[in-house]
Amino acid sequence: MTVLPIAAFLFLSPVPVQTPAPPPPAIEYSDAYQTRAKIHKIGSFAMLPLAATEFYLGQSIYTTPSDSKKGAHVAVGAAIGGLFAVNTVTGVWNLYESRNDPNGRTKRWIHALLMMTADAGFVATASITPESERRLRLTGDTNTNRALHRNLALGSLAVGTVGYLIMLIGR
Repeated sequence: MTVLPIAAFLFLSPVPVQTPAPPPPAIEYSDAYQTRAKIHKIGSFAMLPLAATEFYLGQSIYTTPSDSKKGAHVAVGAAIGGLFAVNTVTGVWNLYESRNDPNGRTKRWIHALLMMTADAGFVATASITPESERRLRLTGDTNTNRALHRNLALGSLAVGTVGYLIMLIGR
């Protein structure tokens, strides 16, 4: 007989109703954000053939230097520098606009920090050319400058590639 009153008590006792938490406020991005994102993505895809060409030219100059290869290497390097400048401006601007969006924040910041590190590395690479008298020379030895220039370029390319892949994977 005691089971029935306990069962009745369980069904008749008030159960506190949990109200769901309000949804987070919607994050709205401007049309300019979308335009900058599109420019940034196109620039990112354009970087792939430029980086491959620059690597090929740099390696070719490293093994068999010629003036025509050096000129092409400088031209492609300038194009990469310009493209990195455009992507840095569009990326940082969109990073600022997305500052209130918690979705993907860590990934955006890691990408941004890696890409800015690659930016600094490419600036250092451009400033340490093996034979240019107009630029900073760390040593009087051209071979040491060549190796340093190459290592900085490859290191910057590696850091930039990791930053690129972070945004590409897991979209």
